[in-house]
Amino acid sequence: MVSDLLHHLDTHKSMGMDGIHPRVLRELEEVLTKPLSIIYQQSWLTREVPIDWTLANVMFIYKKGQKEDPGNYRLVSLTSVPRKVMEQIILSAITQHVQVNQVIRPSQHGFIKGRSCLTNLISFYDKETCLVDKGKAMDVVYLDFSKAFDTISHSIVLQKLAAHGLDGHTLHWVKNWLDGRAQRVVMNGVKFS
Repeated sequence: MVSDLLHHLDTHKSMGMDGIHPRVLRELEEVLTKPLSIIYQQSWLTREVPIDWTLANVMFIYKKGQKEDPGNYRLVSLTSVPRKVMEQIILSAITQHVQVNQVIRPSQHGFIKGRSCLTNLISFYDKETCLVDKGKAMDVVYLDFSKAFDTISHSIVLQKLAAHGLDGHTLHWVKNWLDGRAQRVVMNGVKFS
């Protein structure tokens, strides 16, 4: 799995805050797979997240227009590329557990591969037109859950995953990763904590 994730790293992405570019990891895939696998397995088994993986550099990236206008920049959070690979491994484990144990209903569209707002709208429209064709009334309530993941209590998500039988190592690794996260702003090479 580590080999496959390294092989499919996007070499057009920025290097992480540790200065390691995805291209380096991708080109050295054969050499790095074994040591990274050991690091990932030890991190998971010990439930310890390396300190470098908890830190992110927040930088301002120029988009377009006048460079003097702060509105022409967007914030990006750069993290270590090995951390991103570990996150993919953890995500895969959680996703597999959720699918095997049928934790998510078939009507769920968000955060599921192959499903999106568009598939949700198509499903909704199909059900709506069937009811209208049958002459039945229909009430619709719209809710905006934008930025929902940014505001949800991570402890509640972890409790729910535990209640659905996700293994303790993965739960504790995610909790330690969430608890240890930190950011610092970087401007013109100067780091502000």
